[in-house]
Amino acid sequence: MTTRPRLALSALTATAVLLTAAPAAVADPPPWTAAPATNGEGGEGGKSTPARTAFYLEGGPGAVLEDRLSVANPADQPRSLELRGSGPWVALAAKRVRVPPRTRADVPFTVTVPSGARPGEHPAALVVTGGGKEVRVPLALRVTGGPALAALAVEDVRVEKAGTGAVIRYSLVNRGNTALAPTLVIRADGLFGTVLRRAASGVPAGLPPGGRVRLAEPWPGAPRLDRVDVRVTATAPGGAHASATGAWTPLPWALPALGGFALALVAAAGLFVRRRRRARRPARRRPPEATTENAPGEPAARPVAGTRP
Repeated sequence: MTTRPRLALSALTATAVLLTAAPAAVADPPPWTAAPATNGEGGEGGKSTPARTAFYLEGGPGAVLEDRLSVANPADQPRSLELRGSGPWVALAAKRVRVPPRTRADVPFTVTVPSGARPGEHPAALVVTGGGKEVRVPLALRVTGGPALAALAVEDVRVEKAGTGAVIRYSLVNRGNTALAPTLVIRADGLFGTVLRRAASGVPAGLPPGGRVRLAEPWPGAPRLDRVDVRVTATAPGGAHASATGAWTPLPWALPALGGFALALVAAAGLFVRRRRRARRPARRRPPEATTENAPGEPAARPVAGTRP
């Protein structure tokens, strides 16, 4: 008799949980997405074109390249999204698009390559924002018409005090027309030899043409008295090589004092060596003076050249 009320109460409780949980699931609509548009069906064998994760365009100076950005809205309500290109060569057909529920919108865009564009890779992106969310779709543009040039530059190397150590700051610049994946080595040489030699940390995996990045390398064990020359060397596939140096003087006032002390030590050592050499040399004997006996009252005889006395 008491089992049925308990079962009914359990069923009512489960129903209440389901009813209260359902609105929470509905209140959070599926997120919108942005990606390169596909060509749909019609490929070889009736297969659809595989989905792309980025745009890949190629053309010479003066070319106008076209493609489409697809924005999908799986929610039950429409969405308004903002569109823009990260590079000056990208032009979208619309800067704002309203996507109906459970549909997608394909927005055409063009990339106009300037007549004076450098051959090589020019990365960009298409950016979509809306509802507190931002999606960047990469766009890899390669300008043809000339050989690829790999060139690096290391600039503005300086060392600054940081706590009990120091930090090495420098700039890495891609001077070529192709993207590079550089590796960097930092070396510091002081008065008493090499005090640092290691690979740099925080180096970007890819540096686009014309790209500049400012890097900082912590140096907890920097010397406190030694004057150090810091050299940053960068290399990349394709023959790119560059280096630059900077000086680290933790106590500038100590160097003149140490230099004067070192000069005094050198002078004292030289004086000590000269005295030791003089002490070791045998004493030179003076030759006996020649004497001539003359009769009283007679003048001393003078030696005649070419004759013996």
